[in-house]
Amino acid sequence: MSKISMILPLAVSLLLLFSTISQAIDVHYCEENAEYEVKVKEVNISPNPMAPGEPATFTISANTGRVISFGKMVIEVSYFGWHVHSETHDLCNETTCPIKTGDFLVSHSQQLPVYTPPGSYLLKMKMIDEQKKELTCIKFSFDIGLRASVADI
Repeated sequence: MSKISMILPLAVSLLLLFSTISQAIDVHYCEENAEYEVKVKEVNISPNPMAPGEPATFTISANTGRVISFGKMVIEVSYFGWHVHSETHDLCNETTCPIKTGDFLVSHSQQLPVYTPPGSYLLKMKMIDEQKKELTCIKFSFDIGLRASVADI
């Protein structure tokens, strides 16, 4: 067997593995015609799909035309259309403040509860400034798979 025929399956396997680790998500604005001050370019989730009881990281790549000194992120999660979770975070704990004009990243990590059921979820996230003005509102679906390790069951 040639070296190429041995390396090719390994390379394909690694590519498939890394494609599930972090993957860009299809993102939609909450209101199609709204003129949000923060434009979201991309959302990545790692790992994707997520697993109950395991840590997950959401990374949002965005752009703004003004300096943002303070803000909040309001997150709502639905499962089969039912609201199942809400949380609010200080935006400056998820990125560096003040946010300067141009591109910036927001990154949020947390460990999912062990009892999180597998399936498809909908996340709605709003960024709100110090005057309670909505800077952006996005929504996207994400998946939670089965537990990562049989030993954890």
